Amino acid sequence: MQQTVKMPRWLQRLVALLGGGGIFLVAFLDSSVLSFPFVTDALVIESSIQRPARMPYYCAMAAVGSLAGCVWLYLLAKKGGEAFYRRRAGHGADRVRGWVQRNAFVSTFIPAILPPPFPFKVFVLADGVFQVPLRTFVLALLVGRGLRYFVEGMLAVRYGRVILRFAMSHETMLAATVFLTLAILYVAGRWMSSGPRANL
Repeated sequence: MQQTVKMPRWLQRLVALLGGGGIFLVAFLDSSVLSFPFVTDALVIESSIQRPARMPYYCAMAAVGSLAGCVWLYLLAKKGGEAFYRRRAGHGADRVRGWVQRNAFVSTFIPAILPPPFPFKVFVLADGVFQVPLRTFVLALLVGRGLRYFVEGMLAVRYGRVILRFAMSHETMLAATVFLTLAILYVAGRWMSSGPRANL
C-alpha cells in the first residue's frame, strides 16, 4: 500500500492498527477537511484482497465514513458557506447551482459514485448552500458511495491487485466512462418518463 498510494505515515499506521475503523477515518477526513485522492478506494481494494470475507464490512466503513464527512461539510455550508463554495467552484458556480436545484438526488448520487479525479466536494458544498433536503442528500450519498465501494470490493476479491493497478493507471478514463454511462442512463430515463406525457 505504501508503494501505490500517497498517504501520511501516521495515517498508514492508524489504518493498519484499526482496520475497518481506519478506513472509516480516512473516508471521513477525505470527504471533509482533507483530501486523499483515491486513498479510500485503494484501502477498500487492498483490505478486501487481504481478507475477502470482510469485504462488505470494509465497503460499509468506507461508505459510512464518507457519509459522515460529507454531512459535516454539508452542515457547514448550509450555515453560510456560499462564499467558500464559490471560491471552490470558480467560474462554474452558477452552472453547478442550477444543476443542483433542478436535480437534487442526481446531483449528489452521480458525483458520489464517480472515482477521482472528478470533483466531488463542490457538489457537497452546493447541496448545503442551496438547501438540498438532508434526507435526499443522505440517501443519494449512501447509494452512490455504497455502490462504488461495493463494486470495487467485489472486483478486488475477483481479480486481486490487478484491479488496483488498473484503476490507478486509468483513473481519468474510468471517471469519464462512468460519467458518460450515468449521463446516458439519466437522459434516457428522462426521455422515457416524459414520452407518455408528451403524447397526451
